[in-house]
Amino acid sequence: MASYDDQPLYSKPVSPRAPMWITPEERAAGINPDLKVAARRFLCPTCGHEFSLFQSRAVACKACPKASQNCPNVRCPYCDSEFPIRGFIVPDNKQDQVHINNYADKVFDHWQDCYGNNRR
Repeated sequence: MASYDDQPLYSKPVSPRAPMWITPEERAAGINPDLKVAARRFLCPTCGHEFSLFQSRAVACKACPKASQNCPNVRCPYCDSEFPIRGFIVPDNKQDQVHINNYADKVFDHWQDCYGNNRR
């Protein structure tokens, strides 16, 4: 049984296609497996800070033109180290990488359309 002091597994890749528990409240709020993976916190192996794919793309990658073009990497917003999405955020397969990249791009494109701010 997990205790309150147990540390979460920050660096274990998660597939958005894998079965995932979503509570009725999360479903009612529109949360899906893609959102859970993109918002999940990961531990930077270089500096030890935790960050999510959304935080990486919104902060560390905001000036990079590749950020909304299926970039295969994720960048730590604290130390600026870069890691491949495959094997870090999602398991080591191309299908999960493309899927989560498309989802993140869609979210940021929708934000840009709604608020009229160009994040680059």
